[in-house]
Order: sequence, then structure tokens, then C-alpha cells
Amino acid sequence: MAAAQGQRLALVGGAVRDLLLHRRHSDPWRGLPDLDLVLEGRAGDLVEPLRRELSATVGASVPMTARAHGRFGTVELQLQLPDALGGTWLLDLASARQENYPIPAENPQITPASLEQDLSRRDFTVNAMALELTGGSLVEARLLDPHGGQHDLARRQLRFLHGHSLRDDPTRLVRAARYASRLDFELAPDSLAQVRTTLASWPWKLYYRGTRAPQALGTRLRMELQALLCHETWHQALKKLHRWGGLVLLDPNLDSDGSWIGRLHWRKRIDLPLLLCLVACSSHPSELAKRLQLPDVQQHWLMEMQILMCQLNGTLLLQTPAGWCEMLENTVSSSKVVGLAIVAGAQPRKFLLRWLFKWRHVKSQVTAKDLIDQGWEPGPALGQELKRLRYIFLDQAINVSSKD
Repeated sequence: MAAAQGQRLALVGGAVRDLLLHRRHSDPWRGLPDLDLVLEGRAGDLVEPLRRELSATVGASVPMTARAHGRFGTVELQLQLPDALGGTWLLDLASARQENYPIPAENPQITPASLEQDLSRRDFTVNAMALELTGGSLVEARLLDPHGGQHDLARRQLRFLHGHSLRDDPTRLVRAARYASRLDFELAPDSLAQVRTTLASWPWKLYYRGTRAPQALGTRLRMELQALLCHETWHQALKKLHRWGGLVLLDPNLDSDGSWIGRLHWRKRIDLPLLLCLVACSSHPSELAKRLQLPDVQQHWLMEMQILMCQLNGTLLLQTPAGWCEMLENTVSSSKVVGLAIVAGAQPRKFLLRWLFKWRHVKSQVTAKDLIDQGWEPGPALGQELKRLRYIFLDQAINVSSKD
């Protein structure tokens, strides 16, 4: 179809890389077949012709959803093909473009470009290869590798395309950790040197607090971190990012102290999002959450967590389950807050864990109906009495000195 219009079309990015590595390429979120195509021309012009062509080939209407990103000349497609043809496919159809970053870390300025120029804007050499689909078949495709991607694949290394790649878009370092973990690669020596030089020279401290960080940077960081944390090898990726000094992009505390990586495994028992737990381990959780634009309810939990962490400094006299229940239940609006405090390293952890998994579930043997039968009127006083009776029952029923 593209050739009929005199336009060059190429398969690009991860699909080409994984094909050369003899790996199956799929979307990391849903595991679906995922292809990136670049067209020298208007990508959106091919969407309807593609729908018609597929329907004619299959012999029935092919369901297709399309999401256009006009500024970037990209259309995300989801195709529902028959099972014999692979079922659901994800297809990213993009117009070839150049990107210019007049302000580091901000969104780039976009201009139309050739296929070769499009490859030169990408993140790593191993992702800057293309199969030009000149004859409509992979057998006839021509491999384009202008930046030595095959050389770096053979050496199992990730190399930035140019000397200011990281300055233009710091989130490329998070992406590097994700790819390095998934593919068992390392950063090339010159790219690691670029990381150290860029992170040392950039005034990152301006971005830790306040509103000086470009909003686009916060959005891209959140998206890249979510992509990293959705993989089973997230802990390896975070270790690489920490070893490279890249966590300074988020918070200096995360960069200087790596003990939080082990505590993130608690999130499975506590059922908390990994990104939220990572933010909780920073030195300024609420500010980082705002910068990354986390959901409002999660930002509220983090604010309560910080209040709780301050109150925990004066809990040495709380020796009974009732004392802990009273303090925690009057401080937090959700058990998630206590879970975040545990992940963030709050002490004494054993009492927080006992409340989270045991004490808060204990109820008084006396019910509201029992009290009403005894002559109590419904209202706040009845609720306070139920709470008092529950605390008494807790202290009588649970041996504080025993191991839970």
C-alpha cells in the first residue's frame, strides 16, 4: 500500500532488535504481538486503507481501534484478526520525523524527516535499526543499520546514539535499565561515561523540590518507571539504575541508600503498587508523587504516611495491642498507609505488621445490637463504647509477649 503511494515503509525498533536476537517480540504490558512501522509520509492516511485491505484478505470485517497522536504523527492501532492469524495485534504506525530539544527534558519539536533521519532520533543503537519493506515481504526486506546496532547486539551492550542523548531526555536512562535487565545487556563504556557526566553537570537539585521540573519530564519518568516495574526483573533493573547513579533523577535518598530495594518486596504481601512503594522510600514522597503525577488518592496516602512516620518516633510506650490500634486507627484513613510506612522502613515494624495482618481484624464480642438491647441509644456514644470494649478484648485475648 505504501509502495503504491511512492512512500517508504519500514519495520523499526524492538521488533527488529528481537528478530536479530532470535527473541519473540511482544508488548510488555499485555504480551500481545506488537509492531512499530515508520512511513515516509502521513501515517494516518494508511489507517482506513489498511482496514479495508485486511477485511478483504480475511473475508470479514476486521475490528480495529485507532488512537491518534497528532503532534507526533503517530497512530496506535489494535487489530482483532482471526485466531489463525494471531488474534489481537498491536500496531504503531508513525510518520518519519526528526526531534529537536531546545529545552533539555522538555517535549521535543517535531518536523517531518526521512527514514534514516527518523532512526537517528532514537534512544540506543540496537533500537535504531529498520527493515525496509520494499517488496511487501520480510524475505525481500532491506536491513538499515546506520549506527552500528548489530555490532552492539553482538557485544550485548546498550549505546546512546549521540553525546547529548541523556541531556535531551533523561528518561532514556530508565529505559536503559529496563532493556539491560530484560536482555542481560550492559551500558557501553562511552554511554556510562555520558551518564556520569550528564548527571554531574545538570543542576538536578532544582528538580528535587518545587515546580521547576518540566511537566513533560515528570510524565515521561512515570511512564518509563511503570514500564520498568511491570516486568518480573524489575529488581534487577532498579539495581542497575542505582549502580549507574540514575536514581538521582527521582530523589537523592534513593540514589545514596539502596536498602529500600529489598523492602519493596513487602509490597506483594501488602498489595500496593510498586511505583507508589518506590516513591514512599524517597526523602520527599509527597513532592516526588506530585512531580510524577500519581493519582490523588495515592498522594493522600503518602501525606498520611509522612505524618504517621513522625508519630512513630514517640511510640515506645505503646506496649499493648489496644494502644497500637488506637494510635494507628486515629491517624490513618487506610491500611495502605501503614503498608507504605512498612515499605519505607518505619520502626518498630513488628507492631505495624501485627496491626496490619492481625489486630485490626479483631472485633469485640459485644455487638451494637447487644448494647442497644442493654438500653444504649444509637449514636457516637455507642460507637465509643464499642471501641472501648474492643480494646479491652484485644488486650485480654492477645498475649503481647508471644510471637505472632
